[in-house]
Order: sequence, then C-alpha cells, then structure tokens
Amino acid sequence: MDRLMDNRWVTRIIALLLALLLFASVSFENQPTSKSPAGLPLFSNYTETLTEIPVNTYYDDQNLVVSGVPQYVNVTIEGPSGVTKREGLQKEIEVYADLTQLTVGTHKVKLQYRNISEKIKVKIDPAEITVVIQEKVTKEFPVEVDFVNRDQVAEGYTIEKPVVSPRVVKITGALEDIEKIALVKAVVDLKGVTENFTQESRVAVYDRNQNVLSVTVEPGVVEITVPIVSPNKSVSFTLKQKGKLADGLSLVNITPTPNQVTIFGPKDIIDAISSIEGEIDLDKIKEDSTIEVKVPIPKGVIQVLPDKIEVAVDVEEEISETFSDIAIRSQGLGSQYSLSFLDPEAGTINLDLQGAPSVIEGTSPTNLDVYIDVANLGIGEHDVDIKVNGPDNVTWALPQEKARIQITETEE
Repeated sequence: MDRLMDNRWVTRIIALLLALLLFASVSFENQPTSKSPAGLPLFSNYTETLTEIPVNTYYDDQNLVVSGVPQYVNVTIEGPSGVTKREGLQKEIEVYADLTQLTVGTHKVKLQYRNISEKIKVKIDPAEITVVIQEKVTKEFPVEVDFVNRDQVAEGYTIEKPVVSPRVVKITGALEDIEKIALVKAVVDLKGVTENFTQESRVAVYDRNQNVLSVTVEPGVVEITVPIVSPNKSVSFTLKQKGKLADGLSLVNITPTPNQVTIFGPKDIIDAISSIEGEIDLDKIKEDSTIEVKVPIPKGVIQVLPDKIEVAVDVEEEISETFSDIAIRSQGLGSQYSLSFLDPEAGTINLDLQGAPSVIEGTSPTNLDVYIDVANLGIGEHDVDIKVNGPDNVTWALPQEKARIQITETEE
C-alpha cells in the first residue's frame, strides 16, 4: 500500500477524482438524486414553471383585429440544471402566436416559443388557443358628456352646454364591434360645483345594452369645459351725477345703453338688490359725448354683466326763462285746520328756470310743482321751506326759500 501511495500517478488520479466529486457537489446541490445499480448517485433534470410569460401576436395589424389571444401564459421548462437555472431565462423566452398566414374567421392556433436552448423541454399552458380574426374598421363618432351627481349642484346654479375638445374621436376595432356602437361618452362629476371648470375625461364606448366595447379610441382622453351659471337676475342701471357742466352748458339727456344689467351671486344676496347705480362725472363733459361707465359690483355679488355700459350725454347751451305766479300747494294739512299765506300773501311765486332750450321750451307751469309740507304742524304761524319738483336736467331759482303761513282751526 505504501508503495502505491508513493507512486505519483496514483496520487494524481486520486486528486482528479476528488476534484470531480467536489465539482459535482457544487453544480448539482439540492437536486433530486437516484441510485445506480452500483450505488452511485445519478442527477435528474431540473423542472421549473415560469408564470405570466407575455404572448406576442404576429398578424396584419394594419387591416385586421384579433381576439382570443391571452395576455399571459405559464411555461414549464425541464432540462439540465445548468441550463434551466440560468438567470434571465424568463426574460429571454418568447411565446407567440403566428397568425400571418390565417384569413378572416375563427381558428385554433398552437402557441409557439423561441429563444430557449434545444436541451430544454417546454410545455405551454394553454398550449392551444382559439382566435377570431376580423376586418379592422375606423370610424368617427361624436363624444357625448354624461353628468353624474347633477342633483348635488349647489342650489340655484345652472349647468350650461359643455364644450368637448375634440368634439369627434376616431374609433378603431373589428367591424362587428364598430357596428354595435350605440354611445360614445365621457363622464363629468358635478358634485358641489359653483363655477366654470375644465377637466380631462376618458372616453368610453358602449353598445345599446351599456356593455363596454373593446375598441381603440383616438384620442382616448378629451378635455371638457363646463359653464356653470350662478343664480342671477336683471336689475335696472341708473346714474348719479357728480361735478357740474361748464358755465353756459345745460344737460339735455343722459342715456345708458343698456339700462339693465344682470347680477350673479348667492340667491339671498341678489334677491335684495333691485338696481345698481353708476356714476358720471359732468366736469369732463364739454360737448355731446358717448362715454364708458364701469358698472360697480355690489358686495356679495359674484359678477355683473355687462361690466361696462356706454352712456350718451347730450348737452346744449343754457337759456333762462321765468314762470310767474305759480301757485304754492300745501300738503299734509289736517282736515280740522285751515291754512293762509302771510308771505307771499297771494300764495304764488315766480320761478326762474335754467336749462337747455329743448327742455325749457317743452316746460309749462303744469310741469312745475311748487309746494310746502305742513304735516305735523299745529295752530299758529310757521315758516316753511318752499320745495319744487320740475323736469329733469333743469335748475331753478326761487325769490325766497321759505313761506310764512298761518294755521287756524276750521270753524264748524
């Protein structure tokens, strides 16, 4: 024995055997083993199931539509461990359905594979599929808007016609599916809306039974603008004057166009408003003019339309005219009293009017109301303010500001 161990060839053979055993233990670790008749271990093939392997489909996708091809399949591989356990195998293998030679109709097709070693056995589940090949059709359809939660729109707000961009979409699919299309719509949620808004919405395609159809929509998303109109009402528009016209000029007419505006806002606020008053500066008027007046927005109001109004201002050179002996009317005198004028004793007065010729010439004493208010005055003498109501855009001058009167008890 010692003589054998001293032989260098024996030593080399033993070392080689040990190296082979070590390599086998590393390469085939944890593999199921079986025994040879001599009792030596034999290594079996490695088996693994790869899940969710995508299926590629080859066909004339410009003119045909295919259905029935699964998106993923499972693939079971079996072979030598060193080959089947190689990293990246799941990414390299390709499962596919070759339909390039098939015509329109229904066909049974075996799934195929490639990019895998010939040493590996491959089993695809399912191995065979049924596909339907149809003619591809493209057609244009208008997009309708479907509102949800319409009953939850804030009180008093109105939804006007939405604007869809683009208004028409192209839908591509099998002829059979295209002929089933009954509705193309995009959904908009109106819950709690109080102002105009724009949103993107995905387009869905339905048949008459409200089933979603498997077709391609281009574009698949549209932009929808929804006008929201708040509670509103029309109110009159009036003008107040500030400043004064240049000397020698008199105002004939001030005409706003339009003379009404629409106010928008919470119902309780706009219900309390009956008119809006703008302002015109007479200091800037030197001749007949058309000016733009900004419409003020009352507190709490969201919007006023229009926000500006054109105002025509007509002026003429001023003239004067005196109306004589205009009777002074009394108002507010109790039925148990009598009234007499002490000054002016006749109870009449002269009134000097200044204004545009077209206004003055159309004025008569019947257009002038000169009066005193004696309500709540008792028996005795009183000095009472003299008041005048006259045509618009006319000024007047009184020879005296007060009338002296005497109130006595009526004799029965």
